[in-house]
Amino acid sequence: MNIQAAKDKITIILNKPKFAGNVGAVARCAKNMGIGKICVVAGDHLAREEMRPQATHVAAELVDNIWYCSSLEEALGNFHYIVGTTARTGFARGPVVTPRQMAEKIVRVSQENSVALLFGAEDRGLTNDELHWCHLVVNIPTGGFSSLNLSHAVMILCYEILVTETGADAFQPKLATAADLEGMYGQLGDLLQKIGFLNKENPDYWMMHIRRFLSRTQLQAREVKIIRGICRQLVWYEGNKSKSA
Repeated sequence: MNIQAAKDKITIILNKPKFAGNVGAVARCAKNMGIGKICVVAGDHLAREEMRPQATHVAAELVDNIWYCSSLEEALGNFHYIVGTTARTGFARGPVVTPRQMAEKIVRVSQENSVALLFGAEDRGLTNDELHWCHLVVNIPTGGFSSLNLSHAVMILCYEILVTETGADAFQPKLATAADLEGMYGQLGDLLQKIGFLNKENPDYWMMHIRRFLSRTQLQAREVKIIRGICRQLVWYEGNKSKSA
């Protein structure tokens, strides 16, 4: 027996959208594809009255129930798995997958985990720093002009999630939240700088590789606690070693 994505565990996150009409169009696309939750980051200035014509009456409820956050950290902290989108590719932005490959992953992950689909602003997309939050980065193939309308990008990803099925035996355990991971990365980065592993001139570059490596392992909450415990113990050991010297 095949399973589909648990769409009730999926939320669309719009980071700093510029135009209310685009948010309304996203709501309509989400409704079409069975996604019922939208979060807008730094978008309190956007008028709901301007969203509704694009959303139509069908998706008016989604517009009325949009969850607003002041920062990406606030919006993403409680999610277990985050998918970022990018039109630009390159080494600094990490390896990317297609929407279909992403959907196959989401079907499994969403059974036990909350999932965020993260989209950047219409004019610039997501920055490298914003993509650091993501477990997976998606690029939508195009025939030439790579920049898509925000709602079109949302529709393509949500459509792939809607129609994709996978085997029921493909179980994915509950993962650590983004907030847990960020705490771990901060603690790990401080320790690695202290012991001289990270280049002080550009520590973020090397931490980017560490993030990518650990993201592929899909850490669970207890595993994050183990890594943080190791960091604390190493800091304690180094401190006591210095005192006894």
